[in-house]
Amino acid sequence: MLSTQEPTPLATHKDAMKRARQSEEQRIRNRAYRTRMRNQVKKIRDAIAAQDLATAEALLPQTVSILQRIASKGVIHPRNAARRIRRIAQAVQALKKQA
Repeated sequence: MLSTQEPTPLATHKDAMKRARQSEEQRIRNRAYRTRMRNQVKKIRDAIAAQDLATAEALLPQTVSILQRIASKGVIHPRNAARRIRRIAQAVQALKKQA
């Protein structure tokens, strides 16, 4: 197990124990992807809130890339990623119109 505290697996037979082990590894991996996504979204939202068009435009392609990547890996649903991308892009466009 990769976690700091080793939980007692509920599985008692070989294939169930393997599945539990795989699930735990995937959970930790997904957690890292999700954290990275949230941090990136926070960065671009902060730039939009600060009316910083240059930073927001620079962060937009990176944010879209991260969201699409984690959607393709199944960490979030593809429609969830599309919705987040659309809302962020609309906010950047609105910022452009203001400037």
